Amino acid sequence: MAGKYRFIPEMSEEQIADVQLEGLRWTVAHAAQGSEFYAARLREAGVEPGGIASLDDLRGLPFTTADDLKEGYPLPLLSVPESDVVRIHGSSGTTGKRKILSYTQDDIDTWKDMFARCYELAGLTTLDRVQICVGYGLWTAGAGFQLGCERFGAMALPVGPGLLDIQLQILEDLGSTVLCSTASMALLMGEEVQKRGLAGKIKLRKAIFGAEAHTPKMRRQFEESLGLEDSFDISGMTELYGPGAGLECKAHNGIHYWADLYIAEILDPETLLPVAPGEVGELVVTSLRKQASPLIRYRTRDLTRLLPGRCECGCAMPRHDKIMGRSDDMFIFRGVNIYPGQIASVIEHFPELASEYQIVLSRREGLDYMLVRVERLPDIPGDNDANLAKALSDEIRRHILVRTQVEVQKPGALPRSFAKTKRVQDDRSED
Repeated sequence: MAGKYRFIPEMSEEQIADVQLEGLRWTVAHAAQGSEFYAARLREAGVEPGGIASLDDLRGLPFTTADDLKEGYPLPLLSVPESDVVRIHGSSGTTGKRKILSYTQDDIDTWKDMFARCYELAGLTTLDRVQICVGYGLWTAGAGFQLGCERFGAMALPVGPGLLDIQLQILEDLGSTVLCSTASMALLMGEEVQKRGLAGKIKLRKAIFGAEAHTPKMRRQFEESLGLEDSFDISGMTELYGPGAGLECKAHNGIHYWADLYIAEILDPETLLPVAPGEVGELVVTSLRKQASPLIRYRTRDLTRLLPGRCECGCAMPRHDKIMGRSDDMFIFRGVNIYPGQIASVIEHFPELASEYQIVLSRREGLDYMLVRVERLPDIPGDNDANLAKALSDEIRRHILVRTQVEVQKPGALPRSFAKTKRVQDDRSED
C-alpha cells in the first residue's frame, strides 16, 4: 500500500472506530452461531447476536477468562467446524490443563501480517538477520516470530531457547543483526558476550523482547552488553494469536497496538469497570477477526494503561503503556498487596545494584518474612554490601510500607533463565 508503511495501515480514529464496530458485530454473531459456549454465555447476558448497534454495546457483553479456556479443554471457544482448523497452540502453563487455542488458515495469515507490522515498526529491512531465541512447539512464540519474519522478508535464524553455546556461535558466524528473546535471555546473552570477549565480533543492532515485565535498568544492561542501537518491547499472548499484538516504536513512549484487529479496554480488576483515563488497570481484549477461537472481553490479567494522543513517530495506531505485571502476580505480605514490579522500581534507584532480584517469602511462628536478594554490579566492590542492603531495605519500607531483609550478592549469584525469570519464591504454604 502507498504511504510510510507496507504492513501497518494508515487510519484515522474514525476509520478505526468503524472497523472496530464492524468487527465487533461480526465477532458476536460468529461466536454465537459457531460456539455453544458463547451462545449460552450471550443468552445469559441477554445479548442478541444481531443487536450490536454501537461500540458502547461492548460493555454489555460477558467476560471470558482463562478458566473458561481450561474448562473447555481440549478445544475451547471453537467457533468453526474442526475441519477448518489447521493448527493449534497452547499456553506455557505448568499446572493443570493447558489453554489450547485453534487457528484457521485465515487466522494464521492475519497473525503473520500482524507480526510483520512489528518488524516494520522496529525499522527492520529485508537485509536483517533475525535470531529467534524463543520457544517453539506448542508455544506461540517461536512460530510467531518466524512467521512474521518470513512474511516481512528478513532472514529468520530459528535457534529457539537455551543452547547458549550455539546461540553465541550463530550470533558470531551468521552475523545476526536482530535478537528476539525474553528480557531475561537478552540479559544472559549480554553477560556471556562480555565474558567471552565477543563484543567486537558480533553485528547485533536491535533486540525485540517481551513475555515478562522488565525494568529500565535491566534493559540498559542488555543494550550496553550487546552493543545495541535500540531495543523494542513487544506484546502478545497465545489467546490473541500469539506475540505481535503490538510493539514499542522508536519514540519509546508506549506500545502501539493493532486496534483494527482487536479492541483494548482497561478495567479495574476488582470492579471490572473502566478506570479513569491514564490510570493503570487490567487489559481486556475483544478480537475482531479471529475465526477459530474468537475472544469476547477476554481478561488478560495484564496490567497497563492507555496513552492519549498521537505518537510522535507518526504511526496512527493507538498506544498502551508497557505491561507492568499481572493482576494475579500480586502477593499479600503482612496485609499489604504487593507486585514484584514495586520492588524492582525501588532497586532501580540504586546505581550500585544490577537488575536481577529475587523475592523469597517464608513463615515462622505464624509471622510472614520477606527476603529480597539482589546482585551488585561487576565493578562494585563487596565491602559495602551490608550498607547497601540496609539502604535498600529502608527504601522498600519507605515506599511499600513493609519490613524486609535484604541480601546483596556477587554478580551472577542469582538463577538465570532462558525464558521468564521467576521473581517470587513463596514458601509460606510449606511452613
